[in-house]
Amino acid sequence: MPLTKLAGGAAMLGLGAAAALHVVWVFSPWPFDDLEDFTRTIAGVSEAEAPSAAATGSVAVALGAAAYLVAAQADLAPRLLPSQLTRLGTATVAGVLLLRGGAGLVTSGFAAKSTTFTRWDLALYSPLCLTLGALAAYVAKNTEKAGAEQEG
Repeated sequence: MPLTKLAGGAAMLGLGAAAALHVVWVFSPWPFDDLEDFTRTIAGVSEAEAPSAAATGSVAVALGAAAYLVAAQADLAPRLLPSQLTRLGTATVAGVLLLRGGAGLVTSGFAAKSTTFTRWDLALYSPLCLTLGALAAYVAKNTEKAGAEQEG
């Protein structure tokens, strides 16, 4: 099952990096010089509509949990939850990421006006979500039988 571990490791690293970025963004608009450029590029909103620190922190926690679930399902981290729940969590992570990626391509691709956000969404954010979602789906699908056999 080395491909499953490779897929799980890649997804874990991607999700973990996204979680770490969101932690940084609670405190700083890095890599941008100001909040206005940051919110326009990263969130597609004006500075006045910037997500709160609590919302950004919540996303960081969710991404960290997603990274853990995929890693645990790929046997790269200890399972703290029952196998069936870990598998369901990994499949949910995959579904959410695939939905976000697909919806981003559609909404940004058909946006009436091209913006900094829609260009980045088409070039990076949505493809990254689709890639991480596909990796998580691969892990969930290809570890299902192994998890069921271990429980049975």
